[in-house]
Amino acid sequence: MSYLIVGLGNPGNKYRDTRHNIGFMSVDNFLDANGLPWKEKFNGEYSTFTYKGEKGYLLKPMTYMNLSGDSVQKAAQFFKVEKENILVIHDELDLPYGCVELKKGGGLAGHNGLKSIAEIMATRDFLRLRLGIGRPVHGDVSNFVLSNFSNEEQIKLRDYIDGTKSVLEQVVESGFGKIASKYKKKQLIE
Repeated sequence: MSYLIVGLGNPGNKYRDTRHNIGFMSVDNFLDANGLPWKEKFNGEYSTFTYKGEKGYLLKPMTYMNLSGDSVQKAAQFFKVEKENILVIHDELDLPYGCVELKKGGGLAGHNGLKSIAEIMATRDFLRLRLGIGRPVHGDVSNFVLSNFSNEEQIKLRDYIDGTKSVLEQVVESGFGKIASKYKKKQLIE
C-alpha cells in the first residue's frame, strides 16, 4: 500500500521557521534522513521513497496553505494513490506543543490547508498527523501560527521533528490502521 504523505506549509524564507510550517519541517526531515532529493511538479515539491520495502510519495504543496488541495489532487491522481491513503501532516492549535495525534477524517478547525484539501478532494476522510503547536494565551491565532517558535520551543524542536519521523516510518511500515491507536494525543517530547 503506497501512501502520499503531504506536509503542509507556506513556501519562502519568510515562513520557513513558523509554526504553520511544521508539516514542511516533518517531511523535510524524513526526506533528509533517507537521503532523497526534492523534485518540482504538481505545483509543489515531491519525492518518492522506499522504506523497508514499502514505496511511498512525499509532497510539499508550494501553493501557499489555502490552495494546498490543488497540489494534493494532482499528485494523488498522478501516483494513483487512493484518498484513504493520503496522510496530511499539519499544525494543530488544539494540541499542546510536542503532542501528536494520528486521526482519520474529522473537522477542519479553521485550518485553511485542510479546508482546501477537503474541498478539492470532496472528502474529509483523508488521514492526518496532527502536530500540536498549542494555542496563544493572548492575541490573534493567525499571527501566532505565522510566527516563529519561542526560544523554549526551539530547544526541543529537533527532538519533536525527529519524533514525527519515527511516527511516519511506523505508518509506512505497519499501516495507519495498526498504529493509529498508539498515537492518540501522545506527547513526543517532555
